[in-house]
Parts: sequence; C-alpha cells; structure tokens
Amino acid sequence: MEEYRNLSEEELIEGFRNGDGICMEILLDRYRGMVKYQARTLYLMGGDQEDLIQEGMIGLFKAIRDYSPEKIGGFAAFAKLCVARQLYKAVQASNRQKHMPLNTYVELSPELHEGPDSPLEQSPEELLIAQEDLLSLQERLRSCLSRFESQVLEQYLEGKNYLEIARELQKSPKSVDNALQRIRRKAAEAGL
Repeated sequence: MEEYRNLSEEELIEGFRNGDGICMEILLDRYRGMVKYQARTLYLMGGDQEDLIQEGMIGLFKAIRDYSPEKIGGFAAFAKLCVARQLYKAVQASNRQKHMPLNTYVELSPELHEGPDSPLEQSPEELLIAQEDLLSLQERLRSCLSRFESQVLEQYLEGKNYLEIARELQKSPKSVDNALQRIRRKAAEAGL
C-alpha cells in the first residue's frame, strides 16, 4: 500500500480505471480533508454534518470517475469543483424540501435511553416483550425489502457508511443511498 502513496493523482486515477480499487481508496483518503473543509460551513436541512460529508464524498467519487488529464487546472481543482457542486446541490434540494419524506428520520435500531422507559428501568418481563416486539418489527420490515435492500440495511445497522457498503456490495454509493431512502420510506409506510 505504501508504494501507492507516492503516485500522482493521474496515476492513481489510471490505476483505478484499470481495476485497482486501492487507487480509489488512496484518492478518497487523500482528499477527505478537503471534503470536510468544504462541508464545515454548510447546513443540510433534515441532515447533519456527516450527511454533508457523505454528499461531498459522492462529489469526490464523481470527480475521480469523470476526470480527464486534459482538464485545465489539474485534478485537485476539478475535485474541489465537483465536491462543491455536489454539496450545494444537496443543500439546495434540502432547502426546497423536495425530498422531505425521504429525509424524515426513522429509527431502525434500538438505542438505550434514559428515563422511565429505559431498558435499565424495565422488568425482565417488559424487556422480553419489548425484544419480541422489536424482532416482529424487524421481520415485518425485512419482508417488504428486496434482497439488495436487506443487504444494505444489514451493513448500515453494523455502522458502515455509504462508501463502505458500496465497496462491500460492489455497487455505487448512489445505489446504496437510493436503497436506504427506499428502506426509510417502506419503514414509514409500514408504520415502523
């Protein structure tokens, strides 16, 4: 992996286009700071800073995919432009509230909360009933998901981000994003 770190952006892009996935990882790591820097001052309605960073990483992925050495200014300038466009497009879409149903938060995994309904404050019987209810809800949700959506949900609940899931399932980050949006919509429609 160390031999990749000294390669230029153009060499890494060429390697990626020839099927070397490590080149993509190196480029994504190399420019992650630039993405975070651009996302830091923006606000995404219905989202958080991590959502903005994910959008920026999608812009970076598009830059890697679409870059041509003939472009004036080099890869760094092209990547910065692609990331900025993707971020601003996401912010504009959230401000128009065009995707408001898709941006609505739906809890997909249980969390420990403080208060009277906390699992720490429940009797063993209440905990068992709550666990059975959760399993029933998860089965109902999974029954209405496609195979791909089930795979994406499983990975997402393990804490993986869009790029990790895309890499694992050999899909694009956009198809993972679309699957998560469909999962959220189906969960809301099922009353979960």
